[in-house]
Amino acid sequence: MNARILVVEDDRTLRETLADALAQESYDVTTAADGHTATELVFARHFDLVLLDVMLPARGGFEILRDMRANSVDTAVLMLTVRGDESDKVLGFDLGADDYVTKPFSLRELLARVRALLRRGRPSGASGDESPPPPDQITIGDTVVDLTTYRVTTRQAEHTISPREAAILVLLHRESGRVVSRDRFLDEVWGRDSWVSHRTVDTHMLNLRQKIEPDPRRPAHLMTVRGIGYRLVLDDDGNGSEGPGRAAESESEASPRRQP
Repeated sequence: MNARILVVEDDRTLRETLADALAQESYDVTTAADGHTATELVFARHFDLVLLDVMLPARGGFEILRDMRANSVDTAVLMLTVRGDESDKVLGFDLGADDYVTKPFSLRELLARVRALLRRGRPSGASGDESPPPPDQITIGDTVVDLTTYRVTTRQAEHTISPREAAILVLLHRESGRVVSRDRFLDEVWGRDSWVSHRTVDTHMLNLRQKIEPDPRRPAHLMTVRGIGYRLVLDDDGNGSEGPGRAAESESEASPRRQP
C-alpha cells in the first residue's frame, strides 16, 4: 500500500505544488488548508506522514502537533515554516516534530526528507534491513499484539497502537528479557539523526503500558531498568518489578539525546 501523506498548507500554490510532487512519487495525498480541517483529518484517518505548516488559519501547526502527541497520535510530522529562529525549531522538536524545513526549500530536498521519515517509521525500525522480519503477532502475558493491524487485545479492552509503538514492541520482543537502552530505541526506532530525547522514549513507553499492562502503575511486562532503558517480560515471572512505573520514569526524563 502506498504511504498516505497529509499536506497542511494555507498557501494554495504551495499546497498544490507539494500535492502534485508527492502524487508523482506514488504517495496517496490528502490536503488541508486550515487548522480545523487538519485537526479533523489527523484524528479521523490514518496517515503515515503529515507535512504541517506552522502558520495556519484557525489553529496553528504547533497547537495541532501538541494535540496529536497528547492524544497518542504518533504519525511522523515534518514541520513547514518561514520562521528560521532556532527557538521555533526547538519548540517543534520538543512538541514531537520529526523534522523541520524552513521556507523557501528545495523540493528535491523535501522529497528526500519525506522518504527518510517514511523509512524511519517502518515497524522494523531504522536497521530493519539487518534484522529478521517481525512476527505477525506478539503475545505478552494475556495480551495479544497484532502487528499487521496494529491492534492490542487484552481481557478488558481492545486498543490500537501506532507504527512507532509497534516498532518499540518489535525491538523489545527481539531482545526479550534483555535490557534495551533508550539510546538504542532512538537509533533503531526514530533514527540516528533524530532530535528527540530520552523523554520521548519514556512517554511512548507510558502510553504502551496503558494499553498492555493490567495495572500500568505497577507494570509486569514493560519493565524500567533505572538509568538505562527497558526490558520486556513476556510472562509475569514475579521478578520484574523495579518499582511503580511512573516513579521509575522520573530519573530519566531530563536525560538528553546524545549528539551524533
